[in-house]
This record gives sequence, structure tokens and C-alpha cells, in this order.
Amino acid sequence: MTTVVVLIIAAGLDYLVGDPWGWPHPVRVMGWVISRFSKFALTYCQNPLTQRLAGILLGTFLIIASGIASYLIIQAARWLHPVLGIATESILLASCFAGKSLRVAAQAVLQPLTLGKIQDARSVLSNYVGRDTENLTESEILRAVLETVTENAIDGVMAPLFYAIIGAFVPVVGSVPLALAYKASSTLDSMVGYRQAPYTYLGWFSARLEDGLTWVPCRLAVITLALLSGKPLHVIRICRRDAPNDPSPNSGWSECAYAVTLGVQVGGTNWYRGVAKHKPLLGDATHPITPTCIHKAWQLTRYCFLLWLGVATLLLIAVKT
Repeated sequence: MTTVVVLIIAAGLDYLVGDPWGWPHPVRVMGWVISRFSKFALTYCQNPLTQRLAGILLGTFLIIASGIASYLIIQAARWLHPVLGIATESILLASCFAGKSLRVAAQAVLQPLTLGKIQDARSVLSNYVGRDTENLTESEILRAVLETVTENAIDGVMAPLFYAIIGAFVPVVGSVPLALAYKASSTLDSMVGYRQAPYTYLGWFSARLEDGLTWVPCRLAVITLALLSGKPLHVIRICRRDAPNDPSPNSGWSECAYAVTLGVQVGGTNWYRGVAKHKPLLGDATHPITPTCIHKAWQLTRYCFLLWLGVATLLLIAVKT
């Protein structure tokens, strides 16, 4: 029953508190390790092979170390006091979820946009996306926000929950080590998982690993969204039509599932450091993208999260009784 309590408390902490600015966070530690190791590897590994090997070492070490370190911290807290163990485990698990962070980030862009302060909205948006934002129109800003929210809903919310649930059913291991191990993979991908230099070879392993780890929770989330839409066959059909055109094996599916459910279209031409890059169109433009659409996307993610959490809770209770 402790596992159920931890899952519920962690979900509540993420929804109500999120990641307060300045507080210690496992991702900051992961980021520090990745940054230091990357600088070292890029300095002393001068060819593709040694950079690939360094990338494999970095990815393997950080993921395993994140799981083991969290397990040891939880065990130490439990040894001191059972309540401290539950609190520590809940806080660590909550740090794996980015539900409130995504919501706050999107609101930070939408607030000035709805007041007509488009330049302020562009400036805030530049903190969250890699594309050039200086000349974006209102509709392009809204598309960028929706794409960011729907892509990160998987690796920032649903996938960590998936691995937390899997860990809950694994004896001894528990929810937090698996969820934090996935978080390490996601952090690696966001920091070094690029095809462009200087991370082309160093980040190759991290990018492929994150794609593989996200594949199953992404497809399960697409199915869940399809069921919540009330038109599952239509959502699946359009996703199968459009999502494979996206170079990412996961983000195309998640963005498309949200787009079809909301009746909007995402994708199109984005500019990165002055270079145009065309992303495939996902979904049909039945309706324009509005702030209401983005709010509905948050709600869909919340419903998916609560549905998975509810099913996992019932299964855990059934297994333990």
C-alpha cells in the first residue's frame, strides 16, 4: 500500500507545487554531470568512434547511477523513519513529473499574447523552444506552444509515470529508481541528443536510447488519447496516416494524436538560426489553434495521467490483497 500512497502524493505534489525555482532537483545534478563529461569527451575524443564510445559510457553510467542513487537515498530515509521514507520517495517521484512546469511555461507565453503583447510572447517563447521566435506571428506562436506542450506531455509526464508504474510492480526496485532512470535518459537526449555538431556522435547513443524507452509509453498515450476523444478509430487512422512522416519515432505520434483530438493541425515550416526546416503537417486544420485548444491539451494530459494512475492504483491494490 505504501507504493500507492507514494504515487498519489507524488501526483498531488506535481500538480500543486511542481518544481519551485531554486529548489534542489535531480535533473540539475544530471545536467551538471552531462555538461562536465561532455566538455571532457569533446576535448579529448577527437574522432567519431571514441566520441560514440564516450557517449555510450555517459548514457549507461548516468542512467544506472540515477536509479541506484535514488534507491540508496530512499533506503537510508526509510531506515531513519518510515514516514521520512515515504516523504523522500514521494518528493523524488514528483520531481520526475513535469505537468505543472509545462502548464506554467505555456501560460507564461499565452498571458502576454492574449494582452496583445506579441513581442513579449516571442521573448518568453524563446526560453522554451529551439526555433527562431523573433518574427513569429500570433498563429505561429500558438502552434509552437501547442507543439511543445503535446510533445513534452509524453517524455515529461506520461513516460515517467509509465516507468514509475512498472517499477511499482517490480519487487525491491520500486517506482522511483525506474522513473529517475528514464528521467536521466530524457535529460541526456535534451542536452546531447542532437544530429548537429558537436554532439553528432557523442549524443548518438542517448538519442537512440531515449527513442526506444519512450516508444511504448508514447503508443499507450496515443491509444489513451484516442479513447478519450470519443472517436478512437478516427484518431488512430489519422495518426497512422501522418505520424510516420515525422522524423521522430515518438513526437510525431504524440503531437498528431493531440492535434486530431483537438481538430487542429500542427507542423509546417520553422526557422532555426536562419535556416528553414519543414516539419510534416499532422492532423487536419478543422479549427484554428487558440489558447483554448492549448488549455484543452493540458486537460487531456491530466485526464490521461489520472486514468493511468487510477488503473495502476486498482491493480496494485488487487495484487497486494
